[in-house]
Amino acid sequence: MTEDIKTAEEAIGTVHIAHHLASSDNFQTLFQEGMSLVEETAMYLDGSGREEAKELPRPASLAYATESMRLTTRLMQLASWLLLQRAVNEGEMSREQAGSEKNKVRLDKLSSATGGPSWDELPETLRDLVGRSTRLQERVVHLDKMLYRGGDEPQTEEANNDNPVASQINQLHAAFGNLG
Repeated sequence: MTEDIKTAEEAIGTVHIAHHLASSDNFQTLFQEGMSLVEETAMYLDGSGREEAKELPRPASLAYATESMRLTTRLMQLASWLLLQRAVNEGEMSREQAGSEKNKVRLDKLSSATGGPSWDELPETLRDLVGRSTRLQERVVHLDKMLYRGGDEPQTEEANNDNPVASQINQLHAAFGNLG
């Protein structure tokens, strides 16, 4: 059955937009943003963040340690995913190989406690880095779903009654809308 669908898609020239997005200049921008955020976070946590953490009251200091660990974990998982996708784009590995390897990357389970009194006491720079990393995570998760979980497969008319062009534009905005 799946082979029949692939043959039919090839015959009508179906375009899988996620695969084109993943190898486009937009992906390169997303990749650069992700790697820059990793670098910026590392410099902050090893530099001024360390000094700011020393001045926090005990509950906020514990929140700082927790959030900085969550932030670091989130960014390492995102960097791993971005590097895998870049390897696919550059022909260093197949999409199937990357799909197998990316199963080790956890994108959906990374959260932060962005509320409460301890959150409000955290340094503004740390809160900003956490916010930017969660927005990056949302975009990567969306692209990941499109690429590896069938999110860009053609839908039947019953499943998609709205304008197909608008649907594709919405997918583009969801994946790359915050690149500005």
